[in-house]
Amino acid sequence: MAVFASENPDLSLVDATNFKKFVAGAELNVAIGVQRLGHQSQYLSAVGDDPLGQFIINEVHESGIDSSLIDLDKDHWTGFYLKQRVTKGDPSTYYFRKNSAAANFNHEILSKIDFSDLKIAHLSGIFAALSQNDLDSLNRLNQLLIQHNIFTTFDPNLRPALWPSQEEMVKTTNKIAMNANLVLPGINEGEILMGSRDPNEIADFYLNQSKITETVVVKLGSKGAFIKHKDGSSETVAGFKVDQVIDTVGAGDGFAVGMITGLLEGQSISDAVSRGCAVGALAVMNPGDNDGYPTPSELSDFYNK
Repeated sequence: MAVFASENPDLSLVDATNFKKFVAGAELNVAIGVQRLGHQSQYLSAVGDDPLGQFIINEVHESGIDSSLIDLDKDHWTGFYLKQRVTKGDPSTYYFRKNSAAANFNHEILSKIDFSDLKIAHLSGIFAALSQNDLDSLNRLNQLLIQHNIFTTFDPNLRPALWPSQEEMVKTTNKIAMNANLVLPGINEGEILMGSRDPNEIADFYLNQSKITETVVVKLGSKGAFIKHKDGSSETVAGFKVDQVIDTVGAGDGFAVGMITGLLEGQSISDAVSRGCAVGALAVMNPGDNDGYPTPSELSDFYNK
C-alpha cells in the first residue's frame, strides 16, 4: 500500500495539510530492507490498476525487488493510509484498506511461486486481518511453505483497527504463529496476545503451542530483544541508543530486515538479532516507513559510531 505521511509536526491528521507519499506495508518494508542489504527478495501482493498501484510497482522495480508475484487488479483500488508526524511517541494512523486490491488477493497466484531457491519466507499478521479471503490465502501459503520445508519467520504486527474484534485478532494471530519456525512478537504485542509482559513467558507461550516453532525473539524496543529456543536456552541482546526518534513506524520491520539478512549470511541468532536492533534503531531516525533501512556500508558506519 501507499502512505501519506504528514510533514506538519504534532498536528492531528485532521489539521495537517502537507503530506509526502511513500510506499508502505510491513512485508514490503522487509523486502526493501533485505534488498538494500544486498540480498534478493520477492514481494507477493496485489495492487489496483491506478496511480498508487503504479507508484508502488515503480518503487518496487527501483528497489530491485522481484515483482513478478504482484497482481495488478483492475477491479479493486490500491489501499493507503495516513500517518501523523510527531516529535515524541507513536504517530496516529488512519487506514483506507477495505475492499482494496490486497484485500481481494487472488490465491491462484500462489501456484506461481518458485520454491526451489527460496531460503526464508517472512509473513505478518496484517495480511490476515484484511479479509477472510486473505486469511484463507495466508493459510494456503503456510501449508505450501511447510510442504517445501521453507524456513518461515512471522511478525504478528498487530493492527487492531483492521480486525472485527480483539478476540478474533488474538485467536487468529496466535494460530498463524503456530506455522512459523521463528516468531517475532513485541513485548506490547505479547501482553495483548497472551496476557504477559514477561519476555520469558511470551516466548514459552509460542514455543509450547507449536511443534514447528523453534525460536522466539521478543522485541523489547530500545532495550534490545530476548531470544529463547525450543531447548530452553535463552539470552538477551542489547539495543542501540539513538540521538533522536523521528518516526517509530517501520522499526519492527527493520528489526526483521536485520535479523533475516544476518541469518542469510550465516550469523548466529544472537548476532542476527543484534543486527535487527541496529536496523530498527536506524529506522526510527527517519520519517518514512523504510527510508532509514541501511546499505551494507551505512550499517557498518552505524556500528562504527
